[in-house]
Amino acid sequence: MIKREHYIEKIRKFYDSEQIKIITGIKDSGKSVILNQIMAEISERSDNIIYLNFGDKRVSANIKTPDALLGYVEERVKRGKSYLFFDEMQVMSGWEAACAALQVLGYSLFVIGSDRDFMSESFEKALGGKYVSFRIRPFVYKEILEYADELGKNVTVDDYLELGGLPKRFEFDGKDAQLRYLDELDGAIIDGIIRRYKIRKEDLFLSLVDFVLQSNGKIFSEKAIYDRITAEHGSCSINTIMKYLDYLKEAYVIETAEQFSSRALRTLVFYTKIYNTDVAFNSIRRMDGQVDMGQNLENTVYNELIYRGYDVSVYDNGGKKIDILARKGGEEYFIQTVYGDQKSEIGLSESFRGLVGEAKKIVISYGAKRSLSGVICINLDDFLLMDSLGEIEFELTNENFAEETARSQTVRPKKKAVRVEKKPKVIKEEKFEEKKPEEKKKKVPFYQIF
Repeated sequence: MIKREHYIEKIRKFYDSEQIKIITGIKDSGKSVILNQIMAEISERSDNIIYLNFGDKRVSANIKTPDALLGYVEERVKRGKSYLFFDEMQVMSGWEAACAALQVLGYSLFVIGSDRDFMSESFEKALGGKYVSFRIRPFVYKEILEYADELGKNVTVDDYLELGGLPKRFEFDGKDAQLRYLDELDGAIIDGIIRRYKIRKEDLFLSLVDFVLQSNGKIFSEKAIYDRITAEHGSCSINTIMKYLDYLKEAYVIETAEQFSSRALRTLVFYTKIYNTDVAFNSIRRMDGQVDMGQNLENTVYNELIYRGYDVSVYDNGGKKIDILARKGGEEYFIQTVYGDQKSEIGLSESFRGLVGEAKKIVISYGAKRSLSGVICINLDDFLLMDSLGEIEFELTNENFAEETARSQTVRPKKKAVRVEKKPKVIKEEKFEEKKPEEKKKKVPFYQIF
């Protein structure tokens, strides 16, 4: 397995810290592999290490309480700094108290969990914020290429767009075997949510899951989802719908991007866009392989940007939706995604209209090249190999904008000059006064030119 330095370099700073290191993320995203890689690094300078996997029944059947865990650790640790690694520790009753007790004793503790609820209110209360958390995500494309090379395989962009980046799938040969693995993993995750939250209306929940995961990249309100689900299953409360969506978020199955409004200059929290943590959750639900690659393309760009540290939201440009507003380090990037010919160049240009000045406008396309005045157009293949959007040269965009601005500013003075020159030639002042209001109506405000 490749070494995922993107994550390990962040965790490495806390190896000797008494803050508890929480490593979390969706099931099968590679958390345990990263934990093993961290242990391997620490073992180069210390043999004072204890590892327990509570997902192993031999462990969970014998260490059931915090006292039992403390006794096990104290019998085995050596003098000096001790490093404890616990996988799926939350299956043990009272694990939060155990963490707090081990922390007081000065151990360096690393803990793995598979959902956000792992860091519950009781956990916060027990530790008082004395922890750091690191979320592990499925592979991005650069990691896939590295792992595929290690396995001696070839993975295309099309494959990534359809079946996503969950690491273990690349160990299977052939698409059918990979789909079978993804389907089983999906079932395990959803069944785990049903058991964990004791969901009684399973049919309703499963219907919501299918609807939401096939709607990645679309803007919804909880009310819209409620209307769709109740039309199929009868009455239920909107609070139930909201709870179900929260369960999917807590298990890292979906994520939401809020809509930012240019009109109000604020975030509209009641409208959100839903993205899948991995696009495979959409693809495996499609009949006869009829995957909406446009949705998966936007979802893939979102996942890549989140991995690279961008804040992502949807942008309402005066009623015209821009797929993604990515922000990082004071820079803003307005991004439209296009698969094949699904969006016209006229429509794309119109969506950016009104963004002036230094606005960085980008179209990321796949399947057909695009060219728009004042907009940087890049292929998905190139975007996937970048480390950041800062690698894109925007001088051309700004020059085009400056030229367009200069041209628009020089047009009007010429028109005014023509009217002034004709004015002395008008003999009948009444006719001139009748035309004057019409000429004023034809004037276009400067900001509408863009």
